[in-house]
Amino acid sequence: MVTTSPLPKEADVKYVMMIIHGDTEHSAADAEAAPTAESWFDEARARGAYDLGVRLEERETARTVRVRSGETLVTDGPFAETREWVAGFALIEAADEAEAIDLARRNPAAHWGRVEIRPVHSFGGPLLGEE
Repeated sequence: MVTTSPLPKEADVKYVMMIIHGDTEHSAADAEAAPTAESWFDEARARGAYDLGVRLEERETARTVRVRSGETLVTDGPFAETREWVAGFALIEAADEAEAIDLARRNPAAHWGRVEIRPVHSFGGPLLGEE
């Protein structure tokens, strides 16, 4: 059973970040059952929900930067030791959590990876799209 917590109330949600995670633990059948990326983009654009997306280079090109005791430390690879990796993101507009989940489940990455959704935080400034 999947449990969810509601999106914050400021969110008659306008913008949600979909973080695409690659995952080695999927079957060939899962990947074959995935819709095409083009069909997802067509649907998201038709809904007026797609605002921005970026595909990232492969995880092997990642570098992690930390500063400890004033020293800059740069290491190869993603920040976590895991089989998953961040493959990209999309900024979408959704009226509520149900719509965000629906768009995420229709994304092909939900079949071969994972799609994380999160409301965008404004850091105290106006929300995206607001004056």
